[in-house]
Amino acid sequence: MIQAATSPLRLLIIDDHQLVGAGLRMLCEDAGLSVVGMARNRTEALELASLEEPDLVLLDLDLAGEDGLSLLPELKDVAAKSRVLILTGIRDPEAHRRAVKLGAMGVVLKDQAADVLIKAIQKVCEGEVWLDRATMGNLLAEMTRKSSEVGPDDARIKSLTDREQQVITLIAEGLKNKQIAERLFISETTVTHHLSSIFSKLDVSDRLELVIYAFAHQLARLPK
Repeated sequence: MIQAATSPLRLLIIDDHQLVGAGLRMLCEDAGLSVVGMARNRTEALELASLEEPDLVLLDLDLAGEDGLSLLPELKDVAAKSRVLILTGIRDPEAHRRAVKLGAMGVVLKDQAADVLIKAIQKVCEGEVWLDRATMGNLLAEMTRKSSEVGPDDARIKSLTDREQQVITLIAEGLKNKQIAERLFISETTVTHHLSSIFSKLDVSDRLELVIYAFAHQLARLPK
């Protein structure tokens, strides 16, 4: 997890159904997580996200007529360090794809088991992407299509150093900068420099885009 055991992960739950929210709070707190706020609409969500700056925001896509997708960019603005995990009953793959493109780190369906949600929360807070294979497949197909439209990526990939390729592999495994530094026996500052160079060479804007790019171009293996 991104914090020590004495300092549990801090969650903000955004769901317009009071009973669902209460159940999620009990589930998360029973798992040793800390729920720092519960919101039922856009106004409450932005206020609490800005005030609490949680480690993770658990967001429903349907907020009593308000679109959770449109809320995503605003959440990232007011709580830039918070990761977002979608918890939804909406089974639309296109909505899931759009959520990821807008910055969500994963999608969990509400009919999945409770332990799946807890595991997803932990993995997303560790920097991993939590997506079903269909959603990941759609994102990979889009990335591949865009690459073919702008030309081959061979030159970009060949410009990567061996160390940069090692960093990409570890990013795709969900490791944080500190863990990468320890694994490669380099400083966190050096890891940051490598990431800046990688982003520039591959024309990606963040770690999520980098992971998708890596999977699409066989720079890393898809999780099984």
